[in-house]
Amino acid sequence: MNKKLSLAVAGAVLAFGASAANAGIIIPAGDWTVDLGGNVNTYYNNTNYSGNLSGKTTNTIQTGLLPSALGIGAKTRQNDLDIAIQFTFFTGTDSGSGQAFGNNSLNIRQAYLSFGDASWGTIKAGRDLGIFGSDAILSDMTLLGVGAGAGAGGSSTLGRIGSGYMYADWKGQISYASPNWNGFSFAAGATEGYKNGADASNHNLGFEGKLSYDFAATDVTGKVWLSGITEKHEAGVVTTAAGVDALGNPFAAVSTNVDGYTTTGIDIGGKVSAYGFGLVGYYYDGKGLSSGSSVTGTNLALNGGTSFAGTTKGDDNGGYVQATYTIPGVGTKLGASWGESKTDLKDGRGEFTNKSWIVGAYHPLTKSLNLVAEYTDNKIENDRAFATDGEGKARTISLGAILFY
Repeated sequence: MNKKLSLAVAGAVLAFGASAANAGIIIPAGDWTVDLGGNVNTYYNNTNYSGNLSGKTTNTIQTGLLPSALGIGAKTRQNDLDIAIQFTFFTGTDSGSGQAFGNNSLNIRQAYLSFGDASWGTIKAGRDLGIFGSDAILSDMTLLGVGAGAGAGGSSTLGRIGSGYMYADWKGQISYASPNWNGFSFAAGATEGYKNGADASNHNLGFEGKLSYDFAATDVTGKVWLSGITEKHEAGVVTTAAGVDALGNPFAAVSTNVDGYTTTGIDIGGKVSAYGFGLVGYYYDGKGLSSGSSVTGTNLALNGGTSFAGTTKGDDNGGYVQATYTIPGVGTKLGASWGESKTDLKDGRGEFTNKSWIVGAYHPLTKSLNLVAEYTDNKIENDRAFATDGEGKARTISLGAILFY
C-alpha cells in the first residue's frame, strides 16, 4: 500500500491485512500530495429482542461499526518538516426518519493538522480518535462488520463498544507521538473535556497517554500497549424530568447533587498474528468512565457503557478476547470474540453489565471488496435507564459488504 488511509479505515486495514483495502487515490498538486480514500458499507440486520426490556424483532438496512466515509488528506515537506492535514466525512445508509427522503446526518469526525519529523516525532492539533482505548477498537474484528447495537438505526452500530472496551471517541486534541525506537513508541495529549450532565460549565481538559511496543519476526507479528486517561469534573446538579420508562413505569422528577470527582482509567492489551492465526487480549479498569446505563431509546439496542464520565465516581472494568483464522488460498477470515463491560455506581443496586458473543466471517471478494456475515448475542443486566431494573438480550444476524477505495 502506498497510502495511509484515514485513521478509522487504516484500523480496519491493520486488523485484517493488506487484502482489506487497496491504495487510495493519489493526486500530485505542486509541492503537495493530495490523497482520497474511504469506504462504503451496508448491512441487512435482523435483531430479535427478549427479556423484560423488550420482546420484538427489527429489520434494518444500515452501516456497521465503521460508518461510510470519505477522507481527504494532503501532505508536503517544508523546512525539514513533514506537514499534513486530514478531513474525514462520515455518514450512514439508514435514512434516519425511516422514509426514503430521510435526513441521515453528515459527521466530520476528523479535522486536524500535523507536523513533525521522523527524528523527533509528530505534533497533532485538531479532531481525531482519542488515545485511550484506541488500540482496542482498532483491533476489533467487527470494524469490518456490525457487532452489537444493530436494530436502532443511525449511521453506526457499536461493534463491541460498551461490551469489552470504552469508546475512544473523536476528540479535539493537541497531542504528540514519538518516533519508533526499535518497536517502542509513546503518545500523549490534552483533549477536549467531557461533560457529565452535572458540570455543564466544566472547562477542564482531559489528559491521555499510551506506551506501545510493536514486534515482527519472519512469521510472527504483534503489539502490546498500555494507556491511561484522567479528567477532573466539578460539582453540580443533575435534574431528571418526570416521565415513563420503556416498560411503562412512571417515575418522578429528581434533582441530584453531584460531588466533584476525577475520572481515571487504565488499559492493557496485546495482539499477535502467526501462520494465519490471530489473537487479541484486552482489559481496562477505571473510575467515573461510564454512565452505567444503556440510554438506548425506543429500539433498545443494548448499547450501554459507551459514555465516558457518568455522574458518580463508580467503578468500571471490562475487556475482551478475540481469535481469528484466515483460510489459506481462500483468504476468508473466520473470527470469534467474547467481551464484557461492568459499571458499579455504588448506589446499592449492584453492577450494570453489558456482555456479548460475536462470531463472523469476512471474505475478500476482491482486494477492495469484503463480504461479511456475523452473529451477535448481546445481553445487559441491571440497566439503570429504567425505573425498575432492566435485563434483556439482543440477537442479531448481519449480512452485507464493505468496499474500500
